[in-house]
Amino acid sequence: MAYVISDDCTSCGACEAGCPVEAISEGEGKFVIDADTCTDCAACESTCPMEAISAG
Repeated sequence: MAYVISDDCTSCGACEAGCPVEAISEGEGKFVIDADTCTDCAACESTCPMEAISAG
């Protein structure tokens, strides 16, 4: 199951830079994770300063 980004996202971009498979992109008002590309590595979860990323 892919990770998801909650509405607590402030669009800082830390998660996008930390994703080894480039599954994260800027969406409307927050960043989003492409579930088909996400490998569930959890790298993004530890890079988010807002703790807005969790397992979906």
